[in-house]
Amino acid sequence: MSFLRRQVVTAALTVNAIRPLSGFRAGIPSFMAGWLTGELAPHVLALTAADAVTHATRRSRSRLGLAVAAVNVAGLAFLIDQGRRVRTQAEEALTEGLGLDYAEQLDAAPTPADLAVPWRRLVNPFRMRSTEVRTQRDIVYDDRHGRRGLLDVYSPAGGVPDGGAPVLLHVHGGAWTIGTKEQQGIPLMQHLAAKGWVCVSVNYRLAPRDPFPAQIVDVKRAIAWIHEHIDEYGGDPDYLAITGGSAGGHLVSLAALTANDPAYQPGFEDADTSIQVAVPHYGVYDLAGSTGLRSAELMRDRFLAPRVFQRRWSDDPDAFEQASPILRITPDAPDFFVLHGSLDTLVGVDQARLFVERLRQVSRRTVVYAELPGAQHAFDIFPSIRSSHVVRAIDRYLHWHWNGYRRERAAAGVPGVGNQR
Repeated sequence: MSFLRRQVVTAALTVNAIRPLSGFRAGIPSFMAGWLTGELAPHVLALTAADAVTHATRRSRSRLGLAVAAVNVAGLAFLIDQGRRVRTQAEEALTEGLGLDYAEQLDAAPTPADLAVPWRRLVNPFRMRSTEVRTQRDIVYDDRHGRRGLLDVYSPAGGVPDGGAPVLLHVHGGAWTIGTKEQQGIPLMQHLAAKGWVCVSVNYRLAPRDPFPAQIVDVKRAIAWIHEHIDEYGGDPDYLAITGGSAGGHLVSLAALTANDPAYQPGFEDADTSIQVAVPHYGVYDLAGSTGLRSAELMRDRFLAPRVFQRRWSDDPDAFEQASPILRITPDAPDFFVLHGSLDTLVGVDQARLFVERLRQVSRRTVVYAELPGAQHAFDIFPSIRSSHVVRAIDRYLHWHWNGYRRERAAAGVPGVGNQR
């Protein structure tokens, strides 16, 4: 491929990352092209600059190609700056949702080094290993479904603190039809486990082999397992945060809003499936099309009905409505920290906005919302400039929440409150 053609391809990818094509059909290819370009913008910029410098030393140079390369460098620099600005945007969201003094309730205020971009770690973003974290894989939480009934536990290599560590459950995405526990949420789980948390990543049954509600039933089984067994791994069974993206964001939100609902707990109706706080990313909140959003209706009729529910909405609207987190919000909803990209072409940001608006109208608990300008779907899958800031914002939020939980328990005279730092 000639230099000019390489630069034209890079230009197309960069333009799509800055202004992706939307729509039910165009959204998926637009996401695939824009997601990697946006999150790997420093790497693409380095390759583009190196290619241009090499080409400029040749006798027969393409002036048009070099001009396109210069435009590409400017566009990629814009994407890099967008990612860096997430630090400020996330902090503003936390301050708005929790109050100006929320940082005073942390064990220690974050230092400039804590908030800086971890450039060394980003050189190879797909190498996600940590000597500070111990991983125990393929633990059975449901022995009836093979690999889909397994989970992994991430814990600090040096051991958990006295009194039990706070627990985070991660639920993978994948349109309810693909995905495994090893593929998503690794940066966040490793970060928190290194700081003393016990993190759990869970598999669940997938459609179309197992239609909905098998997925939420399995997530609730995993929650019940955590309440019963996580103390064996050093976790505090009374404190559970839950997070996940896309379909995982849907399951996280639905689980948080339907604690102990017997309809989604067949055979374990009396088990405790409550959680203390939910952190969904780019989730699907309206499976019934109740918001009137055309994108939600298309997803319902063209994908959810035939692939996930295996029934038409017109035949059983109640199944879709019961599965929609936006329709399950009550005053007793737990605390939420919702994150969504403004340029998400797979799940439109309007769903998140309406979900947060409804939460703030009904729930008695705190609601934090971070809308990330320029972010596509799946912005947190691997370490990037944007995801590093997202991970540390979630870190601050969850430690704020954990500290508040411990203070409430101590004030109530509840024994055995952990002293994790």
